[in-house]
Amino acid sequence: MSNFFIDRPIFAWVLALVIMLIGGLAILKLPVNQYPSIAPPAVGISVRYPGASAQTVQDTVVQVIEQQMNGIDGLRYISSDSNSDGSMSITITFEQDVDPDIAQVQVQNKLQLATPLLPQEVQQQGIRVTKSARNFLMIVALISEDGSMNRYDIADYTVSNIQDPISRTSGVGDFQIFGAQYAMRIWLDPGKLTNFAMTPLDVSNAIRAQNVQVSAGQLGGLPALDNQQLTATIIGKTRFETPEQFENILLRVNQDGSQVRLKDVARVELGGENYSINAEYNGRPATGMGIKLATGANALDTARAVRATLAELEPFFPPGMKVVYPYDTTPVISASIKGVVITLAEAMVLVFLVMYLFMQNLRATLIPALAVPVVILGTFGVLAVFGYSINTLTMFAMVLSIGLLVDDAIVVVENVERVMAEEGLSPIEATRKSMGQITGALVGIGLVLTAVFIPMAFFEGSTGAIYQQFSVTIISAMVFSVLVALIFTPALCATMLKPIKKGENLEKKGFFGWLNRSFRRGVQRYEKGVTAMIRRKAPYLLMYLVIVAIMGWMFTQIPTSFLPDEDQGVLYAQVQTPAGSTAERTYNVVSQMRDYLLEEESDTVRSVFAITGFNFAGRGQNSGMAFIGLKPWEERTLEHQSVFSLAQRAQMRFFSLRDAMVFAFAPPAVMELGNATGFNMFLQDRAGVGHEVLSNARDQFVQMANQDPRLMQVRANGLRDEPQYKLIIDDEKASSMGLSLADINQTLSAAWGSSYVNDFIDRGRVKKVFMQAEAQARMNPEDLEKWYVRNNKGEMIPFSSFASGEWTYG
Repeated sequence: MSNFFIDRPIFAWVLALVIMLIGGLAILKLPVNQYPSIAPPAVGISVRYPGASAQTVQDTVVQVIEQQMNGIDGLRYISSDSNSDGSMSITITFEQDVDPDIAQVQVQNKLQLATPLLPQEVQQQGIRVTKSARNFLMIVALISEDGSMNRYDIADYTVSNIQDPISRTSGVGDFQIFGAQYAMRIWLDPGKLTNFAMTPLDVSNAIRAQNVQVSAGQLGGLPALDNQQLTATIIGKTRFETPEQFENILLRVNQDGSQVRLKDVARVELGGENYSINAEYNGRPATGMGIKLATGANALDTARAVRATLAELEPFFPPGMKVVYPYDTTPVISASIKGVVITLAEAMVLVFLVMYLFMQNLRATLIPALAVPVVILGTFGVLAVFGYSINTLTMFAMVLSIGLLVDDAIVVVENVERVMAEEGLSPIEATRKSMGQITGALVGIGLVLTAVFIPMAFFEGSTGAIYQQFSVTIISAMVFSVLVALIFTPALCATMLKPIKKGENLEKKGFFGWLNRSFRRGVQRYEKGVTAMIRRKAPYLLMYLVIVAIMGWMFTQIPTSFLPDEDQGVLYAQVQTPAGSTAERTYNVVSQMRDYLLEEESDTVRSVFAITGFNFAGRGQNSGMAFIGLKPWEERTLEHQSVFSLAQRAQMRFFSLRDAMVFAFAPPAVMELGNATGFNMFLQDRAGVGHEVLSNARDQFVQMANQDPRLMQVRANGLRDEPQYKLIIDDEKASSMGLSLADINQTLSAAWGSSYVNDFIDRGRVKKVFMQAEAQARMNPEDLEKWYVRNNKGEMIPFSSFASGEWTYG
């Protein structure tokens, strides 16, 4: 094969250029990531059940959906989180080789079977099914710089004008809004309702009857009379758009002609769809959008696309509104890839200098040097064929292979020069003879090196996902190295090397002469040392064994980890106030944490995006979270400015907060696998002993784990049980009073929960109508006495006549 290309060097050049062209085009198309895609594919389901407790959500929603999911192909496990604010998320994880698109379709098909079994309120809220990474790729926040917009104005603008374009952006798998759009809020006054002998059910029925969109038909619609000359659409009743229209909803006309309207028994306003989550950016009211990466999407491309989308929308922002990026995981990806690319370039330069130092012939040095870009670019083409990405591991494989891939070309060049010097042949003839001597050796070298890395390509699981790309990259480089040594390098030797006369003295002078003499002296000393070791085998063998033993002991002392932790320029702080704490109490703790970071750590911290009502453990009024953005790495050159030092200082400072538990921690090396370093464990109640026993076992396990010196910051990944007021309805007594249990339940849901009624139109967008009691009528158990239910005789019966309650935990 080599003779063919020796006779046709132009053809060899063309092949090399084609390989380089394909590789160059592949680089433009290859995605760029920090690490290969490690996490197994997962599909998420999210649901809201307004007013429901975590246990109610678990029993009526989670269990129903999970039972239907069994039997899906490639299903690995199902995990779920139920929160006290009525929200729920289910994560369905599949085997590594499952197509995420097929998995999502299967989940949606199974969900169709479960939907009719879910509570009506859940079906009205809608069920979201997404395939995305577990954690946030980035958080986009909007703030009002001049203070002209409050948090609800910003949130409503975000949901109405930004959410949809972002969700359509390529690579975005899911998103979470830290805030809520406007809704029409009907705040009921129980005293006024009782005065008019009305119930929340009367109010909701009236709203549904009058806030409707009627399809009225046409004048002159087909089939029509023969002489009909006109057609026109009949516009009937439409959905309401303003609070004033809702205030004038007619609830009842009395016998004396007087009217009872909604404004007589309730206060109507544009308020938040929910009030469970609030956000601030550096102390300013803000709305955030947590963006998750779609399964298989590229992080850098997605982040750039999101920024481009927002740049297009920014000219249409209201005056004073500004977009900021408090949390972004992509800068560390760019920095790490840039560092590896620089290392690769440095390695290529060093390899060239070392080759020139020892070959001492520019032409001979250029031949193996020209093989490097051909092999490297060809390897990029292989990565594209396999669907891999440019990441730190594939680039590291290329850096590692630089020194190996030039070996084959060096062997060819050195042997050709030897043949010319010994036999006086021309470069072409010397190359022919040389390739006949070393072709088998070149193939053997390639096979041996390839065999070393092939087993890594068959690792399974997340470890396999990492090392498969590394293995394929280095194997591809080795194979291309052999092919280039058999095809391209011989053609270069035949055309670029100068003839050497037989027996010609090739002794160098000057620097190279001194280097060669020094090298020969070093070789001679080495030979003498080896000879001495051979003569006295026992002492040196004993010394060797001691060194091996020491190395083995040192190996056992080196800490092990999946991947090394790095300063990614962001820090998390998770807040958990005692069970039953209010949002105001949690906000006070979050504010203290924010002030410390922005004032006392200002040389390190750039921004703090603080959230109340949400953290990685769950949602609730006693939950809080901060995404802390650090200044660029070039501005944080001191040791105390690293993310790990900041985390330690912050943790020590937060320990002094007696009203809450605060954990400050850096993101994990691989963001796909979770939100923190370490590992998760789950306890399962397989014996059916109940929630209380399971919780006690969890607490005991956490306490014992924290006593182990190998572990730190072991904590329960979920919210603690919180105070609950259990309402006990005496069904027999209620029935004897002529009360309908359906009316009782409806009154409870409307008064104490947040009952969805129907929809209205706000600036061209469909939004929801919610009915709930005024705050002062639902703060304490005694407020139950303010609520009445009408019986079948038209009498108003107070809740205290047929209901009682008791405090519990759950």
